[in-house]
Amino acid sequence: MNRIDQRFEALKRQGRKALIPYITAGDPAPECTVGFMHALVEAGADVIELGVPFSDPMADGPVIQKACERALKHGTSLADLLDMVETFRQADTTTPVVLMGYLNPVERLGYEHFARRAAEAGVDGVLTVDMPPEEADEFGPLLKSHGLAAIFLVAPTTSPDRAATICAHGEGYLYYVSLKGVTGAATLDALEVAKRLAPLREMTDIPLCVGFGIRDGVSAAEVAKVADGVIVGSALVNRIAANVETPEVIAGELASVLAEMRTAMDA
Repeated sequence: MNRIDQRFEALKRQGRKALIPYITAGDPAPECTVGFMHALVEAGADVIELGVPFSDPMADGPVIQKACERALKHGTSLADLLDMVETFRQADTTTPVVLMGYLNPVERLGYEHFARRAAEAGVDGVLTVDMPPEEADEFGPLLKSHGLAAIFLVAPTTSPDRAATICAHGEGYLYYVSLKGVTGAATLDALEVAKRLAPLREMTDIPLCVGFGIRDGVSAAEVAKVADGVIVGSALVNRIAANVETPEVIAGELASVLAEMRTAMDA
């Protein structure tokens, strides 16, 4: 049982839902990321999703695309990101860390080298946006052999058959995309999300976490009523973008956004 499983078990015992913030590693500069991670944990994060900067993040909207551009301007690589996680682990050995990104940087590093190095650094799960579970026959078992959870996305447009395949391969938690379109898209409907999650609960017992469209405490609390976890990305990355010229205030801004969500979810 890795840190992700342990965290969800603990939350279940407490009757609470997971709050999972996403930030892009290296945004706005590589030296900021570890401090941001600690600030998010202090504000109530249960799991951290750390985005791997990539030049063509096709599933992401303009907010996270620009975050990738800012990170890549500093040359932030996947190897740098793994070093950041290792540094984070010097002070925090319990908060699960999930890497979220695209296959190309992993392929460049090499599957085996990546899996071994990620495990050594203290990564707990990997969500590769553009690797469907049907094609993960090599990568999935490799991750598992190093104690890393292979996490997958499910969308409103996913067919029941494909959802069943994803559920069969998924570990850690399932990332349910609440809206059609890219990250940072329009407003979500919690009742509609609840309807979509119901058949997934028949297929798997791993936690179902919902992302896309979580903007504030109200939307986080609504989704927390129907899901096992709430994933927030664009609302945080927007705060980073708004304060690029004054990076010293960003950690406080991120903590403020997340703390409001944590309070609303726990109310």
